[in-house]
Amino acid sequence: MKYIEPQILPSLGHAEVRIIARTPEAARAVAEALRGCFAGTAERSFPGLGGDTRLHLTVDTAVSAGPAGSRLAAGRSPAVAGAHSDEI
Repeated sequence: MKYIEPQILPSLGHAEVRIIARTPEAARAVAEALRGCFAGTAERSFPGLGGDTRLHLTVDTAVSAGPAGSRLAAGRSPAVAGAHSDEI
């Protein structure tokens, strides 16, 4: 049986984002794109098990961070996708 650590949910209006990429540059590029849409906190970077890069950041979904964020807010639709196969 696999042990799953309990997760503390982010505060209301915030989302925890986990980015897994082959290189630090790719992870940072995705984080920059998210920061163009949402206000956020500093990122935390960790080395992955297979030499990949794992980057964690918290974004404030209630506060847009510029033109990209306002376009997102205008076009929001309900999410219909489920969890990935490696998620619970």
